Amino acid sequence: MCTDVERPAARIVAGMVTFVSTPVDDPLAHEMLSAYFAERDATFPRAGAYRTVFPDPPRFLNPNGDFVIGYDDDTEIGLACGGIRLLEAESSEVGPLMRFEIKHLWVHQDARGRGLGRALLTELESRAAGLGGRVVVLDTNESLQAAGGLYRSSGYTGVAPYNDNPNATHWFRKRL
Repeated sequence: MCTDVERPAARIVAGMVTFVSTPVDDPLAHEMLSAYFAERDATFPRAGAYRTVFPDPPRFLNPNGDFVIGYDDDTEIGLACGGIRLLEAESSEVGPLMRFEIKHLWVHQDARGRGLGRALLTELESRAAGLGGRVVVLDTNESLQAAGGLYRSSGYTGVAPYNDNPNATHWFRKRL
């Protein structure tokens, strides 16, 4: 697989991407996460206030979670990444529901606007369900309007803050 995250892909459509489980400390995963964090820092509403925290590798490995890279099937270029990690079980009227958090959903700027973010989100939800998850949560910042729109149109509803992430202004939940 090509590891050049800066090289734009010629053809990108959600149906032409393969998602591959990858350790978060893999060189390409680290490169993509670095690009994600750099972009967030550069566009964060409060200059210099963005807090970068690289994922803890064991939290994104089966059975605790998963991290994926989406590769263009034609060029084998990495276009997107994101992960899930197990949080505690959430209580419900039918008993505990395993709760996963979606983290670091990122699509290369040259691949945006073509459905890849939605395909990645769906893939992460599917992987959470495959690990026994019945609920997924995520947080985002109001400055990421496209992300907020994606989450709402994918069935996520706003909830009270479930963590103390200083980068977040909105928290969402979806039952799988």
